Amino acid sequence: MRPEEAILVLDFGSQTTQLIARRVRELKVYSEIKPCTVPLEEIKAFHPRGIILSGGPSSVYDPGAPMVPLELFDLGVPILGICYGMQLMAHLLGGRVERSLKREYGPAQLRVLSGADLFYGLDLRRTYRVWMSHGDRVEELPPDFVPLAESANSPYAAMRHKERPLFGVQFHPEVVHTEIGQEVLANFVLRICGCSPTWTMESFIETAVREIRERVGPEERVVCALSGGIDSTVTALLVHRAVGERLVPIFVNNGLLRKDEPEEVLSLMDSLGLQVHYVDASKKFLKRLQGVIDPEEKRRIIGHTFIEVFEEEARKIGGVRWLAQGTLYPDVIESVSFKGPSATIKTHHNVGGLPERMQLKLLEPLRELFKDEVREIAREFGLPKRVVWRQPFPGPGLAIRILGEVTEERLTILREADAIVTEEMLESGWYYRVWQSFAVLVPVKTVGVMGDYRTYEYVVALRCVESQDAMTADWVRLPYELLARLSHRIINEVQGVNRVVYDISSKPPATIEWE
Repeated sequence: MRPEEAILVLDFGSQTTQLIARRVRELKVYSEIKPCTVPLEEIKAFHPRGIILSGGPSSVYDPGAPMVPLELFDLGVPILGICYGMQLMAHLLGGRVERSLKREYGPAQLRVLSGADLFYGLDLRRTYRVWMSHGDRVEELPPDFVPLAESANSPYAAMRHKERPLFGVQFHPEVVHTEIGQEVLANFVLRICGCSPTWTMESFIETAVREIRERVGPEERVVCALSGGIDSTVTALLVHRAVGERLVPIFVNNGLLRKDEPEEVLSLMDSLGLQVHYVDASKKFLKRLQGVIDPEEKRRIIGHTFIEVFEEEARKIGGVRWLAQGTLYPDVIESVSFKGPSATIKTHHNVGGLPERMQLKLLEPLRELFKDEVREIAREFGLPKRVVWRQPFPGPGLAIRILGEVTEERLTILREADAIVTEEMLESGWYYRVWQSFAVLVPVKTVGVMGDYRTYEYVVALRCVESQDAMTADWVRLPYELLARLSHRIINEVQGVNRVVYDISSKPPATIEWE
């Protein structure tokens, strides 16, 4: 589904590599991430219009530091090195990189020395705030390179080759704290690489529909894993546009859904003209989760049971060869060691929870998209605001918002608490201002007092974060009055809870979900 013009991002383990790809796509140019270990032949086969080398935690002079073949710089393709990527370029092409006497983390003032190339259109009479994150710096430029910018601690904060399209910046243009970041990336992608801003969700829909029709045989049917969330809903609409009534959306009630969710989802799908096949498999899921405590085991069981249920239903329907899923790009990145030296955080239910010998072929039309791009498609389809901006809900459902064993009693408690959170966030106007807001049931009982009686009941934790793509997130500073109202209602209205706490952890180091 990749367009002809594309920027390849080689990842060296930076936590902000995904931001590089997203920023390029915001310029309406397709970008894709590959690990820095990808063979040179595969890079050539990709035919990139430009290559960006990401940052990373290593030092170029360390034993075993990630490298790229020297031949990469002879491809004739424009290359931009960011932070470690710049240091690596300098190191491999004959420059000198050393540990800096003073590390540079956080904001710095950049003085631009040349108003051409990367810094075209910028005012040379002023300085610009940029974001630095490095302990090394380029001490000596490689032969035939010239400086483009400097900061107080980096005499070579940006560089370029005199004749070849090779560039490097010590700062991070992909983060919002760099005020000229998007201008720098736009100059590289649009001016230097010569890409056209044609990667739009309109063009994506057209291409996706065509490719689905090419992959799915004329007599074959597709079942779609439908949850009611934006990812699976957009997936269903894309596939339906491609194959029509040969799509059978299947909504599985796994017993781990929120309060009144099955009824709401079925009503929504009916309004969109999708005829949904409803399956109540809650007893099967809950039975298999009995006694299970480990989060990864929960995810594995739920993922396998989902596929088993789909295959059972597919056999009943007949002629089904495909399973469509709403897998997104961050799901893939976070589930496998895809980003070079970076490590797996947790298995995503759509990616790591699938049996090796699954009988249905996978159809994942959104696999290359970020969440904000999916929302653009939803708006193209004319979906209502409540769907476009519906907060993400994990595939394993409430199972991973109940720490420890999942039981009917705990599910009932969490459903009631979660319903109060959603109701209050909507009422206060905060629901659409945050990425996610939800309740977590902590399997710890604490002493309390209600009506002069001693209680010994569960703790509910509130989690509310702001994010753009779930790869990083910060906890939201909700008003005290709202927090007080949430706590008051949950303790008074939910049987079995006598204490509410608020999670003030960011990602990283924590994850958004507790399991």
